[in-house]
Amino acid sequence: MFEKLLAGTVLAVCLVLLLRMLMGERRRQRMDAALRPLQQRLRSWAHSLRQRRARPQPDAARVAEEAIERARRGSWNGNVYTPKSFKRPTKH
Repeated sequence: MFEKLLAGTVLAVCLVLLLRMLMGERRRQRMDAALRPLQQRLRSWAHSLRQRRARPQPDAARVAEEAIERARRGSWNGNVYTPKSFKRPTKH
């Protein structure tokens, strides 16, 4: 069903563009002026979709603080950091 709808939409757009190419300059300008509000609505719709799908970025200060805390929990040998979670458990 979706494929047929998409194919029909693409066909309609192609036919409109073909007719636009065959028109004279004045009719083309009138057609462009008539379709401009539709174009702006489509752009705002696409922009709102992108905004809705955009994931909020984590707060940089919070992420930096978490990285500093992880570094404090590990051990340092010179400039080499070894997290405690990578150490093997000690055998007794």
